[in-house]
Amino acid sequence: MGQAWIPITIVAALSQTVRNALQRSLKGRLSTNGAAFTRFVFGLPFACAYLGILLAAGIGGLPRPDSVFWIWLVAAGLSQIVATSLLIHVMTARNFATAVAYAKTEVAQAAAFEIIFLGASVTWPGASGVVLATVSVMLMSVSRSAHPVRALLAGWTESSALLGLLAGGLFGVAAVGFRAASVSLHHPSVLVAAAFTLVMSTALQTLVMGAYLALRERGELRRVVAAAPAGALVGAMSSLGSAGWFTAFTLQIAAYVRTLGLVELPATLLISLYAFRERPSRAEILGLALLGLSIAMVLSGGR
Repeated sequence: MGQAWIPITIVAALSQTVRNALQRSLKGRLSTNGAAFTRFVFGLPFACAYLGILLAAGIGGLPRPDSVFWIWLVAAGLSQIVATSLLIHVMTARNFATAVAYAKTEVAQAAAFEIIFLGASVTWPGASGVVLATVSVMLMSVSRSAHPVRALLAGWTESSALLGLLAGGLFGVAAVGFRAASVSLHHPSVLVAAAFTLVMSTALQTLVMGAYLALRERGELRRVVAAAPAGALVGAMSSLGSAGWFTAFTLQIAAYVRTLGLVELPATLLISLYAFRERPSRAEILGLALLGLSIAMVLSGGR
């Protein structure tokens, strides 16, 4: 499918931006974990419908996963849940901006994991783009600090920053794991392989998070059901975005996909600029310029 991963990734990133905005609107009615749960429980029916349409259209038969698929799927699904929880935790820390900046090392860590565990081949322009993208998003994360560069250099001494680094690593494991699971199916249709992986992972995460809420946050599941109309929108956008991510992961190495997916950051800043009249700082402008250059390098190296 050539360079199809490029527009697919852009659609996935923009869908994720919309999903995040919808989830924030649920925060008043649901806990943080309850709002996060909506993406899985309400997204699962849409994911199943998408896979069903592909199968009904005769694009391919139902995959027959082996043990390799299930190992990668479980590792990726659980890593994503734990990483999300860690990120939520560090965002309550005093110096949360630095912690979030370290979580943005996800892209670079994903590249390292792919090389080590999957034997991925990364070109020099692509690798340079991944590193530059990591630096740019870290810089943008601490752009509101008095001394952004100093905050990044000294951040590794803080426990919250180390937790952010761990969250980034787990997000990297999730991205690589989902790609490995989908590719391990060896299915003739990329779309079916990605959709099947999406359904299985969403089902797993729904069960795990549902059990957690039932045990640790009593009454939250009832509130999730009560928020079904808004939750359905979150689920729809989550499924659209995840279908895009999983398809792109099947077509291209995860590090390149996640780097291009950072186009959501300029979109978010533009919304802040035009909707809320928030002027970007010098660090944000520099970060955007570096991000644009890094994406161009990744696109060049990913051909």
